[in-house]
Amino acid sequence: MHNKRILLGITGGIAAYKIAFLIRLLKNEGAEVKCIMTPASCDFISPLVVATLSGNPVGIEFWNKADGTWNNHVEYGLWADVFVIAPATANTLAKMATGACDNLLLATYLSNKSKTIIAPAMDLDMYAHPTTSRNLEQLQKDGVKIIPAESGFLASGLEGQGRMAEPETILNCIKAEVCTTNELEGKHILVTAGPTYEAIDPVRFIGNHSTGKMGYEIAEALALKGAMVHLVSGPSTLSVKHPAITKTAVTSAQEMLAFVQENWNKMDGGIFSAAVADYRPKTVAQEKIKKKEGELTLELVKNPDILLWAGEHKEKHQLLVGFALETTNSVAYGTEKLNKKNLDFIVINEPVEGKTGFGAPTNQVILLDNHNNLTKFELKSKSQVADDIVNYYIKLLK
Repeated sequence: MHNKRILLGITGGIAAYKIAFLIRLLKNEGAEVKCIMTPASCDFISPLVVATLSGNPVGIEFWNKADGTWNNHVEYGLWADVFVIAPATANTLAKMATGACDNLLLATYLSNKSKTIIAPAMDLDMYAHPTTSRNLEQLQKDGVKIIPAESGFLASGLEGQGRMAEPETILNCIKAEVCTTNELEGKHILVTAGPTYEAIDPVRFIGNHSTGKMGYEIAEALALKGAMVHLVSGPSTLSVKHPAITKTAVTSAQEMLAFVQENWNKMDGGIFSAAVADYRPKTVAQEKIKKKEGELTLELVKNPDILLWAGEHKEKHQLLVGFALETTNSVAYGTEKLNKKNLDFIVINEPVEGKTGFGAPTNQVILLDNHNNLTKFELKSKSQVADDIVNYYIKLLK
């Protein structure tokens, strides 16, 4: 979302406290953020907090009393790539649906040239009221995209539908609006993600600390470019968001290999980011191994090299990308892996405690292609790194 212009409208509901998190997420994605607040919303979140996090002054009234300057609602509407109103209260929904215009936010909505997205938030009876339903239906007819309210505990103490969608959900909706292109339309791309767990007995396994986040972010980035993504994932708590992603869950390296072998010839390419266990126990105990005196020796055998298999069976039209996580001599080892496994390019990264590697929110990578082009990137969020990888993929494809 680098340099995408997000105009965020905040209305007077308790869910406004979540907007600080949404602004932070947007800024982490590289977006530019400007905010308009209704006077009532200032009771729920401080304009100072909003201005500090967004890096821009906040528009509240038509006129800034301190200096007499005008907050131009027309300029706001022309500036934005998308206008997001969150939370959108029942009061604001009613005014939007009927064309009322008694504050800066509503005036901006009526003059906005870009897509408007709203995230309603109110008590469950208000959300279920026929008037609210009618207003939402009218707004949909007017072209407004609605992120449905979620179910859960409400500020009233009741439980039910009416909670504003979580900031992560709103972020994904914004990305789908402003980042979607058709550059990979019609392409089927396979992505591997997460660790593999190799069973020792029914309750123990050999594995690693991979969360799968990098692979899941790559899958989302590909889908936003129009690709049909086939994600095969080892054990992970993450979920897919884009409807163009089909996820298949596996546990072991052999299961992941079986999926790749069955589907690779149907693909236009693949990005293999899974942290596949190099070894597995030679035999798996059918019952839990009991603790005994002395040492326990496990005999390990080498797991199949899934990326190598894909490289050996790659067709001319297929583009193949691999990952190399190295602690020393990363470029040298990455180059060796690139050539040995017949890759089009490789993503090289080194683990830096707290910044990169398994479970870290950020990553710093080097992209090396089979024409010896080396591109280094600064430390970024994994979502931004995924965008860089996918954009490079598209560049080579062209």
